Amino acid sequence: MRADFALVLTAALLLDTFWRNNAERALKGPCRPGFSQSFYSVLISRDVLQGQGILKDAAVSSQKVKFDDCVGNEAVVFRSSDPVFSVRTDGSIYARGAGASLDEPVQFKLTASGPQAHVWETVVQLALFDPPPPSPPQNENEVTKQDGEVAERKEKTDASQAPPPVVMFSGSGRNGSKGLRRQKRDWVIPPINVAENSRGPFPQMLVSIRSDQDQDISIRYSITGVGADQPPNEVFSIDPVVGKMFVTKPLDREHRSSYHLRAHAVDMNGNQVENPIDLYIFVIDMNDNRPEFKNQVYNGSVDEGSKPGTYVMHLAAFDADDNTTANGMVRYRILSQTPHSPIPNMFTINSETGDIVTVAPGLDREKVSQYTIIVQATDMEGNLNFGLSNTATAIITVTDINDNPPMLTSRTFSGEVPENRVDVVVANLTVIDADQPHSPNWNAIYRIISGDPSGHFTIRTDPVTNDGMVTVVKPVDFEMNRAFMLTVVVSNQAHLANGIQSSLQSTAGVTISVQDVNEPPYFPTNPKPIRFEEGVPAGTSLTTFSASDPDRLQMQQIIRYSKLNDPADWLSINRTNGQIVTTAMLDRESIYVKNNVYEATFLATDNGLPAASGTGTLQIYLIDINDNPPALIPRESQICERVNRNVKGVNITAADADTDPNAGPFVFELPNFPISIRRNWTISRISGNYARLGLRYQIYLEPGVYEVPVIVSDSGNPPLSNRSVIKVKVCPCDENGDCTTLGAVAAAGLGTGAIISILMCIIILLSMVLLFVVWIKRREKERQTKQLLIDPEDDVRDNILKYDEEGGGEEDQDYDLSQLQQPDSLEHIISKPPGVRRVDERPIIPESQYPIRPVVPHPGDIGDFIHEGLRAADNDPTAPPYDSLLVFDYEGSGSTAGSVSSLNSSSTGDQDYDYLNDWGPRFKKLADMYGGGDED
Repeated sequence: MRADFALVLTAALLLDTFWRNNAERALKGPCRPGFSQSFYSVLISRDVLQGQGILKDAAVSSQKVKFDDCVGNEAVVFRSSDPVFSVRTDGSIYARGAGASLDEPVQFKLTASGPQAHVWETVVQLALFDPPPPSPPQNENEVTKQDGEVAERKEKTDASQAPPPVVMFSGSGRNGSKGLRRQKRDWVIPPINVAENSRGPFPQMLVSIRSDQDQDISIRYSITGVGADQPPNEVFSIDPVVGKMFVTKPLDREHRSSYHLRAHAVDMNGNQVENPIDLYIFVIDMNDNRPEFKNQVYNGSVDEGSKPGTYVMHLAAFDADDNTTANGMVRYRILSQTPHSPIPNMFTINSETGDIVTVAPGLDREKVSQYTIIVQATDMEGNLNFGLSNTATAIITVTDINDNPPMLTSRTFSGEVPENRVDVVVANLTVIDADQPHSPNWNAIYRIISGDPSGHFTIRTDPVTNDGMVTVVKPVDFEMNRAFMLTVVVSNQAHLANGIQSSLQSTAGVTISVQDVNEPPYFPTNPKPIRFEEGVPAGTSLTTFSASDPDRLQMQQIIRYSKLNDPADWLSINRTNGQIVTTAMLDRESIYVKNNVYEATFLATDNGLPAASGTGTLQIYLIDINDNPPALIPRESQICERVNRNVKGVNITAADADTDPNAGPFVFELPNFPISIRRNWTISRISGNYARLGLRYQIYLEPGVYEVPVIVSDSGNPPLSNRSVIKVKVCPCDENGDCTTLGAVAAAGLGTGAIISILMCIIILLSMVLLFVVWIKRREKERQTKQLLIDPEDDVRDNILKYDEEGGGEEDQDYDLSQLQQPDSLEHIISKPPGVRRVDERPIIPESQYPIRPVVPHPGDIGDFIHEGLRAADNDPTAPPYDSLLVFDYEGSGSTAGSVSSLNSSSTGDQDYDYLNDWGPRFKKLADMYGGGDED
C-alpha cells in the first residue's frame, strides 16, 4: 500500500514539474536568436577607477551584454570593432590591453556569429559618470529648499504630460568672475525613442538641449547629421535660442530605423562654447505592414505512398515590421484543402517556419494527383484579433513512383529479315504499364538476354507507344545463320519501388528468320585511310581500293568500280582493278577537306541478278605544307592622333590557312619603303601571334585615314611573307582614348587643315576670276575709248591717242618696211647734227620703250611731252611723210590738258617738200598739203 502511494506521489510530482516547465515556455514564447538590445549604454563610476587605467583582461562593469542563439551559445564568437574593448562569451565587457582609458566615451560595434553562418550586430557605448555629491551643509538649506519648490511646481504644472528630457552639454567654458571652472566629464546620452507614423501635431518636441553657460552668454544651438542638414533634410529641427529639438514629420521605421545627430552650441560670434554631443534617435516600430508572400502561388510535390511527416514544401512570408517584436513575428496556418480525399487534413504546416508536411498515409497518384491548399500568414504571433493577415495558394502535386511493372501482351513474337540489311524493324513488341505515361516509371527498356551472341539485333523503344521495335543493327548472313531465337525481357527506366516484384509477363520469346539475297561486294577495309602531302601533282597513284564478293556459294562474279562521291573531283578509279589516281592537285586548305581529311566514296558492283553494289570510303589524310602566306587581321582600325597612356596602339594578328608548324608564331615588320612608314609608325611584339601597331613617340599626324603596309611572315620552312595594308583612322581622342565625334568625322574624310586649305583655294580662285572679269571689263572699256582718230567734225574729244604704225603697202616694194618703225626715244632726233638725213633708215642705236606712265599722269608731264615732240618736229627738216614723233598716250576722260588742235608750227622758215611727189601716189596728199600744190 505504501509503495503504491509513493508511486502515485512521484507521478504527481513529475506531472507538476512538466506542467510548470510548459507554463514557463508558454510565458516566454518562442526563442528568437540575437541580442536582447540593439544599443547598450554601460555607465562606469569614476570612483571605481580612482584615476587609474583599466587593467588588462579586467571587466569594466558588472553590466553584461545579453545574447542567445537558441542552441546554448556553445559555438558563439563575439567580435568587437574597437581594438581596446571587447566582450566575452558570457557577455561581460573587458579591456584587451593594460592602461585602457575612458576619458572620452567609447562606442563600438559588436558582432556575434554562430555555427549556422548567421551574424547578429549591436552597438555598445562605454562612458564614465560622476556619483551624486553628498548632502549639502546646513548653510545651504535655502538653496535646497528653493530647488525643491521649483521641482514641486514643475510636477504640478501638468500631470498628464511628462516634460521632455533636458540634455546638458559637458561644458568646458570659463566664468569671468570666478576664473576657470572645473571641466565636467562626458555624460552618456541615452537614445531618444520616437514612434513611427505619429499623427502629430507637428512639429513635435523630442528633447531640450541646453548648456550650463546660457546664464552668462547668449548661446545658439544647432544640430547636424542625416535628417537635419543631410538628406533627408529637415526631418528634425531645433530652436536655436532655447535649444528645443523637434521632429517635423511622421517617421517610417521601414524606411530608416535610426538617426545619429550631433548637437552644437556656439556664441553669437560663432565660436564653439561646448563640445558637440551625440544624439541617437530610434524609431519605434508599429504594426503597419501585412505579411507578404513572395509569390501568390507556390508549387510543391510529394511522392505517392509517402509516410506521415514527409516534408513537402516551404512557404515564407516577409513582414517589413521589426521582427524582434510581435509586429514582425509571422505565424502560418492552413485554411483549406482541396480535394478532401482520402481525408480533409492530409497536410499540416509548421506555424513558425512555414514547412508543410504530410500527417496521414494514403497518397495515391492514380486516385488524386494534385492538392490545392490555402495558407494564411498572420503577424502579432498569429493573433487573429490584432494581427494583419495575408494568404497564398500551395499546389501540391503527387508524384508517381514505379509501383506497376510493365507486362508484355504476348509470350511469343516472330519476324523475318533479308540478309545484309540493317536498320530494319523485324518485329514489334507491345507492352502495358499502369504508371504515369511518358515518365521514367512508364518508359520501357527492352533487353535481349539470349539468342544473339554476336549482337545483330537491338530493341528500341517507341517514345509514343512504348512498344519495343526489334531492329537489325548488324547485317546477318544467310550462309552463316538462317534463323535466330531471341529471349527478351522488359523493365522500366526507373527501378521498381520497394516491395514491388517483377511480373512473369515481363519476359517473351522472339523468332527471327533470315532471307537469302544476292549480297553486294564489300571492301575489306572500310573506310580505308591513307596519308599524302598536299600539293601532289595530277596523275599520282594513291592506292588500290579493291572489293570482295561475299557470295561464296554462288559462281564467282565480276566486280566493276566507279566513283560515287568525289566532292572536289580530285580522284579517278580504275574500273577493273580499283586503282585510284589523282586528277588534280590536292589542297589541304580546300573547303572539301575536314580536319585535314578528304573523303571520297567509291562503288563496287557485281554482275549478279539483280546486280548488287557496295560502297567504300577512302580517307586521305593530307599532310600540310607551307603554301599559304599569312593575312593581316584586322584590315581597318583607329588610333589617337597623339600617343595616349590609356591606348598604346592597335593590336594586330594574322590568319594563316596552314597549320603548325607552318603558321604562327608570326613576325610583323614595317617595310623600308616608303621611309615615312618607319618614321611615323612602329610595331612592338606582344606574343607569338600578336603585335601592336602604334605611332612613334612625339609623332603627330593629321586626322584622316592612313594606309600602313605591314609585312607578316609565318614560321614555315621556308617561311612565307605577305605584305598587307591596314587602314588606320587617326582621330582626336578624349582622355579615355575614344575618338571624339568631331574627330571621327574629320578622320573619316578630310582634316580640319585640309578643309581650311580647300576653302582658301576656293576663295583665291573666286578672287582671281573676279579680278579677271574686272580686267576684261576695263579692257573692253579702254577698247571702246581708244578708237581711231576720225575727222574733227565727228570727234571733238581733246584726247591724245596712240596709233600703231603701218609700213608701206604692197606697192612700195622698194622700201624696207622695217625702217618705218616708230622710234621709242627722241634723243637721237634732238641730238643729231644739223643737215639733211632721212629718218626712214634703220636707227643706229637700239630702240627703247617708253617708260610706263601712271593712269592719271601729272598735267605738267603731258605738257613737257608735247612740247618735246613739237620741238623735234620743228627742228627736223627731214621728217618722214608720217608724223611718227607725235605719239601720245591716252590720258583718259576728263583730262586737264588743253586741246592740241590749235598748236601751230613755230617754224617760220620755208621748207621744200617737193620731194614728197617722188614717193608715189600714197604720199600725194602730203605733198599737196606741205608742198603748197593745188588741191584736186
